[in-house]
Amino acid sequence: MSSKPSIIVLISGSGTNLQALIDNCESGRIQGHITHVISSSAKAYGLERAAKAHIPTTVHRLKEYYQNISKEDKEGRACARGRFNKDLGDLILSRLGKPSLIVCAGWMLILSNEFLKPMSEADVPIINLHPALPGAFEGTHAIERSWEAGQQGKVTKGGCMIHYVIQEVDKGEPLIVKEIPVIKGETVDDYETRIHSKEHAAIVEGTVKVLNGLKQ
Repeated sequence: MSSKPSIIVLISGSGTNLQALIDNCESGRIQGHITHVISSSAKAYGLERAAKAHIPTTVHRLKEYYQNISKEDKEGRACARGRFNKDLGDLILSRLGKPSLIVCAGWMLILSNEFLKPMSEADVPIINLHPALPGAFEGTHAIERSWEAGQQGKVTKGGCMIHYVIQEVDKGEPLIVKEIPVIKGETVDDYETRIHSKEHAAIVEGTVKVLNGLKQ
């Protein structure tokens, strides 16, 4: 059993930021080890990245909690989502073992209080990667919205941040902020590529910063 701090990573997609974490754990820059990867999608390529690194994985899908609940049943779906979050917390704290840190590396679902409260009580910090600057474009489609604002002249820069996760979406204390300038006439795809290049550095720096803080 490793004496290094344990990290659980939450993903939903291709896992390029997970790969950055894996590579930097292997190189020793991140003084911790990834004990488990949890994906909200069974099709996420990040699961293959984890498997290649011999990291155990679990798929935890919201879709399964919505079975037999119509889209019109708002209350039923809200209850189902609460169970999804509670079960995610139970999975981590009871079945996988309390980690030193949880890193949301492209986790595309909102973590509600049913998950956040038990983690807070267990003193497990959670950090998230968000592809926008602090106080701007919280929530989904942040890259597209910030790109559009830049092309319209409403903002002069974009970027990404690593922040602590709190109940208010994307409003937790920023740990790492990376900025890029707006380029007029740039396609949204090129803008996204520039954002992603910053994300891979930011998520590693944020993880290192939190783990170093745990040692103090």
